[in-house]
Amino acid sequence: MEIEGKKAIVVGGASGFGKATAEALAKRGATVAVLDRPQSKGKDVAAEIGGSFFEVDVTDFAGTEEALERAVAGLGGLHIAVTTAGGGIGERTISKNGPHSLDSFRASVDLNLIGTFNVSRLAAWQMSKNEPVDAEAEERGVIINTASIAAFEGQIGQVAYTASKAAIAGMSLTMARDLGSMGIRVLAIAPSLFATGLTQGIPDEFATQLTRDAAFPRRLGRPEEYAKLAVAIVENPMLNGQCIRLDAGQRFAPK
Repeated sequence: MEIEGKKAIVVGGASGFGKATAEALAKRGATVAVLDRPQSKGKDVAAEIGGSFFEVDVTDFAGTEEALERAVAGLGGLHIAVTTAGGGIGERTISKNGPHSLDSFRASVDLNLIGTFNVSRLAAWQMSKNEPVDAEAEERGVIINTASIAAFEGQIGQVAYTASKAAIAGMSLTMARDLGSMGIRVLAIAPSLFATGLTQGIPDEFATQLTRDAAFPRRLGRPEEYAKLAVAIVENPMLNGQCIRLDAGQRFAPK
């Protein structure tokens, strides 16, 4: 799919992966709506790229539906949906204090998995209304979600995070099959450690320790490298139903 002239939403677009992706899509001629939390810098990002901003908390599922509908109405359609919102907790299956809290496990699943699926299902519905953007391929849209290499090598204390991210990776093919007859592609990106959130700005010597088991390069990934992959996914119609690792050959150790 050519990006120029397309309509896109980026959920979690105020910072990190989302901000870099919103900027990359806008640079290539897409009209972009940034969706993020009220206290985020989403409004500033939207202003910088000539887009629009909509407040959203992805754990408010009804509110997310309303925000997405308003965003799509403002855009005049939807071809590209990228979801990067998420987060993690550190808690073992059992500890000296007892078993893992079900409330915290459920909160992680709500944020990462259900929040992502909610956006995906709503975006797919909007995309299904499109006329094909390419008469030959009959493509109508592409959905990109964010997993993690923890989906495959979850570390000690990451059971809730791993479960939620593994589900995002796992549902990519099934959703792609569900939506294939409508010309809608679905993929996930599974990053390793990137310079976002808590790891942004950490000392080089600490970053080197965190990435010592990578093949090459042995450094934190950069948000713009995530964005480059997102752009490549949009532009290549043969990419579908996959969870693509973006990890410099890194495999997480148990801890």
